[in-house]
Amino acid sequence: MSAPDTEAVKKYLLGLQDSICKALEDEDGKGKFIHDDWEREPGEHLSGGGRTRVMDGGEVFESAGINFSHVFGPEMPGSATAHRPELAGRSFQAMGVSLVIHPKNPHVPTSHANVRFFIAEKEGEEPVWWFGGGFDLTPYYPIEEDVIHWHTEAKKACEPFGEDVYPKYKKWCDEYFYLKHRDETRGVGGLFFDDLNEGGFEQSFAFLQSVADHYVPAYVPIVNKRKDMAYGERERDFQLYRRGRYVEFNLVYDRGTLFGLQTGGRTESILMSLPPLVKFRYNWKPEPGSEEAKLYDRYLKPQNWLFRCNAA
Repeated sequence: MSAPDTEAVKKYLLGLQDSICKALEDEDGKGKFIHDDWEREPGEHLSGGGRTRVMDGGEVFESAGINFSHVFGPEMPGSATAHRPELAGRSFQAMGVSLVIHPKNPHVPTSHANVRFFIAEKEGEEPVWWFGGGFDLTPYYPIEEDVIHWHTEAKKACEPFGEDVYPKYKKWCDEYFYLKHRDETRGVGGLFFDDLNEGGFEQSFAFLQSVADHYVPAYVPIVNKRKDMAYGERERDFQLYRRGRYVEFNLVYDRGTLFGLQTGGRTESILMSLPPLVKFRYNWKPEPGSEEAKLYDRYLKPQNWLFRCNAA
């Protein structure tokens, strides 16, 4: 198996952060990302640093956070060793880019993407490394052609790596971004992969780059089509209510959030994914047959969106 090149990964991730920030600034037309570069003093549990980029109050994006981090620690946290107990006691490096975009217009979906690299080392033993990441879409008033476009781009990202790759990571995404206590998916899915090192470093790294490079082509055309659609208080109210599901998932299930908090990471960067405004209501249900009910009845159920497209 080829040796990992951590510097090549870091260089790519920094460039990815810059390119996504530019694409979103261009689409917004008004909002700009503030730059917050940070470093941790070497300590008992964690050291390293990162670059946080945040846009608040843009014309299109109510809030957007795109974070790069590169941290080191003497021992893997529980969130990482829970499914890989053989890694307990190893030192580690972790680097990645994570982003969450919360648009202002309820007709524009929230989106999330994350790509990351871990390497765990122990003296006298071969390093253990892997890539992970993916992207997913969380609409409030879904439009089928947008969902099909999103999954078409996801499939394109996977195609050079085998016919079975998209179905496998699409299914993993549906299963991962699932709120058990609500019995519903977070949105309409996309891709999710983890523990990837099959085929050696070059092939695994190439796959991570392909997924990351398809995020902007998957998301920005949807934003462009929907950002000027008319909406009122009802649509805005529903958007804020559904954002509550995003909060629930990130604080209860999300591996990245748990990893960051368990390692004593930088709280402001870890929680930048949370929406700026959100509403919670007791036992609220959409009116049957309403536009809001369509989200629950049709879209929050895992399905083969590309088959729907081919069958149409």
